[in-house]
Amino acid sequence: MEPSETNSSGVNIENTVDTILRLGLLFLLIGLCITFILPFSLVLIWGAIIAITVYPAFLRLVRLFRGRKVLASAFVTLVMLSILGIPTWILTESMLTGMMHFKDMYQSGLPLIPPPGDAVRDWPAIAQPIVNIWQSASENLQGLLIQHKEELTKLGAWLLSAMTGFATGVIQFLISILLAAVFLVFSEPLTNSSLKVFKKLAQTKGENFAALSIDTVRSVVVGILGVAAIQAAMAGIAFYIAGVPFAGLWTILCLMLSVIQIGSWPVLIPMSIYMFTITTPLNATLFTVWMIVVASTDNFLTPILMGRKSTVPMLVLLMGSMGGFITIGFLGLFLGAVILSIGYKLFDSWLNTETPD
Repeated sequence: MEPSETNSSGVNIENTVDTILRLGLLFLLIGLCITFILPFSLVLIWGAIIAITVYPAFLRLVRLFRGRKVLASAFVTLVMLSILGIPTWILTESMLTGMMHFKDMYQSGLPLIPPPGDAVRDWPAIAQPIVNIWQSASENLQGLLIQHKEELTKLGAWLLSAMTGFATGVIQFLISILLAAVFLVFSEPLTNSSLKVFKKLAQTKGENFAALSIDTVRSVVVGILGVAAIQAAMAGIAFYIAGVPFAGLWTILCLMLSVIQIGSWPVLIPMSIYMFTITTPLNATLFTVWMIVVASTDNFLTPILMGRKSTVPMLVLLMGSMGGFITIGFLGLFLGAVILSIGYKLFDSWLNTETPD
């Protein structure tokens, strides 16, 4: 019996060591794969999200182009690049024009900030500190900057970081759009592979979870990004026509505030007040009415675009957008909201799934 027990123990030890080595090599391989793909993970995920969102339109184009997927994918790509590239170019040109305007005013000795107009005389006393700061900035901007040097340094650093993040986000968007075009061309094998993954993870519920994820992606991307883009475009057009300095910067801020569900009011209200001080009451009133329309668009567009079946609590969207922005920058505004929404819907579906007794 002793030789038999010894052989059995030896076999068990050998199997254990063999299993440990296999698991070690497997984890090493997985870790290396994750390390190598991590720098591209954001654009890959966002490219997949874009492809899922535009897939219904892509299928219509494939039928229109008589089954030519490459041609349909190229058309979709050109449209998306135009939607992203043209506004980005206009905003950048607007900001550069504003900087050159300030440079010319500084060289000519004119005040960089116009003094308060006659309209501010009727403002309530509670707004008097704002008027005083405005007047000081108009008369002696350099002195005011020196007086608030520390606060302005922090503000400038934040603005520089935000603009850098915006530029990086735009580049990531462009790459993601190109990747989405590739995903659309190979949509059938990618869809089959994704379904297999869901079935491996959730077994019989795999298809339901896959469909739920796709519906959530489409509703949130259109409902969040779509509404924010519409609001920013409407505000940007008004800023550009009204001649607001740095119209591009204010448009970007409107976009960011709309995405994180705060709304564009923090930008639109000061702009409306500013217009009453530099232009006629009629023009300022028309501008203000338009700003009210812009700020109110999400009240009826969001429910329509997101739909009832895929509605996600605003707290989830807010946490996802802000958390994504803090973690990965400008692209995280959109990516964080989508991913957290998917997680929320999957968790809610799993929580409400009946378990067998």
